[in-house]
Amino acid sequence: METNDERRARVAELERLIVYHQDRYYNDKPEISDAEFDALWDELSALFPDSPVLGGLGVDAADGFPKARHVLPMGSQAKAADPEGFLAWCAKAGLSEYIVEHKLDGASLELQYEAGRLLRAVTRGDGSVGDDITQNARQMAGVPAVLPEPWSGAVRGEVVMSKETHRLYFPDKANCRNAANGLMKRKDGVGVDRLEVVCYDAAPSGLYDARPGALFMGEPEPPFDDELTKIAWLRGSGFVTVEALVFYEPFEVVDYRARVMDGRDSLPHDIDGLVVKARSVDIDDMRRARPERQIAFKFPLEEASTTLVAVEWSESGASYTPVGIIEPVRLAGTTVRRASLANASTLRGMGLRIGSRVVVVKRGEIIPKIEGLIENPPDSAEIPVPTTCSCGAALVDDGVRLYCPNMDCPKKALHRLEKWLSMLDVMEFGVTILRRLFDSGRVRTISDLYGLDAGELSSYERMGEASAAKLVQNLRSRNEPSLAEFVAGFDIEGIGLLSVEKAAAAGFDTIEKLRAAGVEDLAAIDGFGDIMAAALVEGLRALGPAMDAVLATGAIRLRPPSGTGGPLSGKSFCFTGELATMKRSRAQALVKSLGGTVKNSVAKGLTYLVTNDPFSGSEKNRKANAHGVQIIGEDAFVAMISGAAG
Repeated sequence: METNDERRARVAELERLIVYHQDRYYNDKPEISDAEFDALWDELSALFPDSPVLGGLGVDAADGFPKARHVLPMGSQAKAADPEGFLAWCAKAGLSEYIVEHKLDGASLELQYEAGRLLRAVTRGDGSVGDDITQNARQMAGVPAVLPEPWSGAVRGEVVMSKETHRLYFPDKANCRNAANGLMKRKDGVGVDRLEVVCYDAAPSGLYDARPGALFMGEPEPPFDDELTKIAWLRGSGFVTVEALVFYEPFEVVDYRARVMDGRDSLPHDIDGLVVKARSVDIDDMRRARPERQIAFKFPLEEASTTLVAVEWSESGASYTPVGIIEPVRLAGTTVRRASLANASTLRGMGLRIGSRVVVVKRGEIIPKIEGLIENPPDSAEIPVPTTCSCGAALVDDGVRLYCPNMDCPKKALHRLEKWLSMLDVMEFGVTILRRLFDSGRVRTISDLYGLDAGELSSYERMGEASAAKLVQNLRSRNEPSLAEFVAGFDIEGIGLLSVEKAAAAGFDTIEKLRAAGVEDLAAIDGFGDIMAAALVEGLRALGPAMDAVLATGAIRLRPPSGTGGPLSGKSFCFTGELATMKRSRAQALVKSLGGTVKNSVAKGLTYLVTNDPFSGSEKNRKANAHGVQIIGEDAFVAMISGAAG
């Protein structure tokens, strides 16, 4: 477990990095990509969601502009980088309507009016106080000096530069956003007349009070109680506004995003996603540092449009997963012909058909994925979905998974053997050998594996005696799994290593305690819930005899609970690169079993960085050296583990 001191140190480091990179970004000198900044933001959100840094976006330089306080709250937005994240937000928000606007890629500005006249224009700053750039704002398009009525309040918009203006006058700037950010705060005001303010929010004076700790005054009244009427009021008052559309189903928004991505090159301004919000205005929600009733549904860094020509159903154990066969398209430097469709529910939700025009992205530049529907041509055809497993059982479609419910399904039995060998990190025992043993009937259960000997395997598989002996030795050397490895190795639907580790940490740290636990006991564990608890209870019941048979062989004994101490207690490890002697998951499990903690990133306070090349110039190695973290190779790690365990 991560100590409180380590957690505080990482939070402080993340806060420092976010403030620094915000300053660079808002002053036209970015050093990292948006994706890298988002990763820092998301990590801090997970570790310390109440961090004041998350509530105060934007840092203005000390450039001589006078300061002014905001009238409208200018907090941050929750973000979704993919449809899964957006759909999760939809489920939590529970909205009946979704107002969707383009997320302009510019700089936020608040226009403050008094009795219908522009009083001041204030940059985002720290979210409460920004720079007063009224003199420059008066020269920008879309900023009325006088309104049709003597209205007092604040209008929020985005300072943007059109692509055409960038091409004609500022081609030396990296992009429209950088050019706009630089111009809007020029002391001499040169070039600001080529900028435009596009607006999307407004509130009358007194509706909000931006002073720390102050209470809002009053309730929103028409037209400021509804996002659509608010946009209409802005447009009627002379402001340039974003387009606002209404959708009623989450997947309608997902598909609209795909269409916008496909055509955004033709838009006059750069956008980097959509803003999705509730239709009605909730004052309490708007005053939060991160409102819960709106989200930024961001675009991926790179996407491509293509056609879905077929769907194959990949079978892994009991599950059937759709894989899209697409017309070849270049994406992130490679030619993509196949793309994930996640599950049958996603396929249906997007309204996909054979022949659909779709958007494909690469997540982490590794796995191509279909993220949305652009259009269905008239000749598109329905996608056939399998209904029966090869074992004869009717497949179950629970809305998320399409799977075979037959506990005795041969595919499920084979997958369980594969999962067991993978979970225990048994080297050399390949899928080809396992499948031949399975198809012959010699190995059908996990306990059957431990009845094999080198002589039998050598003659049975026609392999050399030395190879057979090594295979058996590798199998039997992994003889003391943790409770989590043991249970996860039986491939219970929906139950992985982390789930069982959570149960063990909650006190169910022996197989006897785990079997005795009821659904209510397990559902009370943080991160479990009723569905996962029921799956584990049922899986332990159904597979209990198989588990007993494995333990009865005498070849496997469960590692005793490590408790709160252990020889590696107080030490933390981060792994990078491939390991030769074991899988990374196995190495991480060994560290945890001996009382150590595993980190996913290098930061101050980390004890060891384990790498296959301690002298490389990788980013993690550089960070480790900068933070004084000891870098060790795989041999040193294995020796340390062996010494601690022995």
